[in-house]
Amino acid sequence: MKHSATPIEPPLLIRSEDALVTGLEQLKLIDPEIVGHMLAAAGHPPLRKREPGLEGLLSIVISQQVSTASARAILARFRARFETFDAGEIAGASDDDLRGCGLSGPKMRTMRAVCEAVASGAIDLTDLANLSAEEAHARLVTLKGIGPWTADIYLLFCLGHPDILPVGDLALQEAAKLALNLKKRPDQKKLARLGQRWRPWRGIAARLLWAYYASIKQRAVDPASVLKS
Repeated sequence: MKHSATPIEPPLLIRSEDALVTGLEQLKLIDPEIVGHMLAAAGHPPLRKREPGLEGLLSIVISQQVSTASARAILARFRARFETFDAGEIAGASDDDLRGCGLSGPKMRTMRAVCEAVASGAIDLTDLANLSAEEAHARLVTLKGIGPWTADIYLLFCLGHPDILPVGDLALQEAAKLALNLKKRPDQKKLARLGQRWRPWRGIAARLLWAYYASIKQRAVDPASVLKS
């Protein structure tokens, strides 16, 4: 399949390999030297598509601050108990029900806050893809227990928002330092400024930076399992 070689507006969602390829081509048009260097080192980055909506966001919450094996076990118990991921049912579940799935107190409170907001119509988790990166992020972090990194990972991998750059991620900061030949690792504010060069494809840049970091460090990087909130 042929992809555009001229600048275009990003597709609504990066939810397919074709969309990812298009995004990489567009990113290379914006910043040919740096993007070309990272692609040569890392190759095509993975799509890392996750389930959108409530299931995707709660899965990210479950995965935090536990091992991958523990997260899978907790998620399996949670799915067995709440098969349809109904927001009202989860919001009204007892502490014993949630604790029986393996959830900690803080995660129980976060899940209730998220599910109450979804059930009441205060937030539509899938409609966030229609908003700018900044507005979508701002709406998510109003939910109790949902921090900047969690919001960014949801928007990036569950919705496929094309313009999300999780500036608080240490691997992305280190990758930017290496790719841009900086003297020291940029902090969140500096990475946000540096990332302006990749608009409106910062979500593609994030995937490529993670892949570049993995290629340089010669180890796998799964951003959705990093222990951050």
